Amino acid sequence: MSKLDPINIVRLSPDSDHVPTVASWTYAEWGHLNPGYTAESWCEAFRRECGIAGVPSVFVAMEGDQPVGTAALMAEDMDCRRELTPWLASVFVLPEWRGQGIASTLIRQVEEEASACGTTLFYLFTPDQQALYRRLGWHDHEELSYRGEEVTIMQRRLAE
Repeated sequence: MSKLDPINIVRLSPDSDHVPTVASWTYAEWGHLNPGYTAESWCEAFRRECGIAGVPSVFVAMEGDQPVGTAALMAEDMDCRRELTPWLASVFVLPEWRGQGIASTLIRQVEEEASACGTTLFYLFTPDQQALYRRLGWHDHEELSYRGEEVTIMQRRLAE
């Protein structure tokens, strides 16, 4: 693995060969919050989030032809807060690639996508990455217990 090559952020298409790999990362990380899903049904749901523009969209950080991270823009990410939309979701970077700004770059890409489709306010939830998001301009909106996990819903206002 060469960390000298630039990381490129690309939109993930539903027919991409990378969908099963990237979906498996997000299932491993957050599948426990959605006990009704199997790995296969999660992958199919993930594939449906790979839109052509706006909401929904999935972005992948690529090192050469290998995905190393992901982030998504989704209409809904918490069934108990359906009135909040859209969401930054599924921010994940492979452990060996962390600490290089890839997550921040992915988050900025999703923010740009949200802004381009007219979004001025959007949301995310996290159990443990509040400091990262605060550094990037996100603000606490609400703390709650979500499916057995203590999380913070955060919001970001984009330039209008």
